Amino acid sequence: MALIALFVGFFLAYANGSNDNFKGVATLFGSGTTNYRRALLWATATTFIGSIAALILAQGLVATFSGKGLVPDAVLMQQSFPSAVALSAAITVILASRLGFPISTTHALTGALVGAGWLASTTGVNLTRLGTHFLLPLLISPGLAILLASAVYPMFRFGREKFGITRESCLCIGQEELQPALSINNASAMATLPAMAAFPALTLGSTTSCQQRYTGSIVGIRAQALLDSAHWLSAAIVSFARGLNDTPKIAALLLVVGAMRPSLTIGFVAIGIALGGLLNARKVATTLAHRVTAMNAGQGFTANLATGLIVIFASRLGLPVSTTHVSCGALFGIGTITRQAHWKTIATILLAWVTTLPLAALFGAGTFFILERFRL
Repeated sequence: MALIALFVGFFLAYANGSNDNFKGVATLFGSGTTNYRRALLWATATTFIGSIAALILAQGLVATFSGKGLVPDAVLMQQSFPSAVALSAAITVILASRLGFPISTTHALTGALVGAGWLASTTGVNLTRLGTHFLLPLLISPGLAILLASAVYPMFRFGREKFGITRESCLCIGQEELQPALSINNASAMATLPAMAAFPALTLGSTTSCQQRYTGSIVGIRAQALLDSAHWLSAAIVSFARGLNDTPKIAALLLVVGAMRPSLTIGFVAIGIALGGLLNARKVATTLAHRVTAMNAGQGFTANLATGLIVIFASRLGLPVSTTHVSCGALFGIGTITRQAHWKTIATILLAWVTTLPLAALFGAGTFFILERFRL
């Protein structure tokens, strides 16, 4: 069972990295600040640092996701329980990653704890603790992120205008081929006309074809250079916060089994998260970077700042908020303010969030049943 726990723990860490690693740097890619590869490497490095820091800064989350208080202690002593929780959560998250849905590993773990706990315990699950320590933070955090991002962005825009910083776009000059719409009765004259005619074209560049740049300076520093530096830093903060918040949740399940010492467990999980992001993050990256809302660098920086602040404070308080819900909520808020939100994609993401918990609970119950039968 210890070997099974190590395997499923690493699988869960890998699944978490594949679905969550890019969330901190999606705005760098989506705003055109950098390309996919550089953004992914930055996310991997800063998330890994956050994962290692969790050994000191996020002990409260280790206690929360061990399941203590949610199910009876006797259930926690069953070695198949944490393995069932980790495996069912991993299956849920990796399935979402393959489909390109950015769901919450926290949500999947909560559903798995409930499903396995209900089957394993004759007294069921402590609903009071489930509501106050798990569901309430998960429900509040995305709304808080929407409000914070929606409030902060107009403030930043006002400050930019006060400093005389303006945005510039571009004009795209080229040729456009059109079918001539002429009425000619002479067949020989018609035959001499080209099938297509080229005409000069002049269009205003969009954020996808011509990225917006900021002109002007603040205290002698070019505004665009200052913003780019702040944007990279904000992405690092979000990725660090994600590693800090998610690593102890996964490590808690391995620590219950006692497979490794705490320091080794954190390192083991950190490596799994890094590999998952490096090898399997592309589909979720595309969804978050390009399908939620169009954005420029300033808007991306604002979303990252709101996300990082909420997740870091939640980690220090031991509250299991979802980095996915917070980061997506911040993007929803920015898209609402700028009126560039892609509501069809947002509706699909919300539907995936709603189905995550019951699906993980179903997997949790089924996995626990199979592992118990195998052990017997």
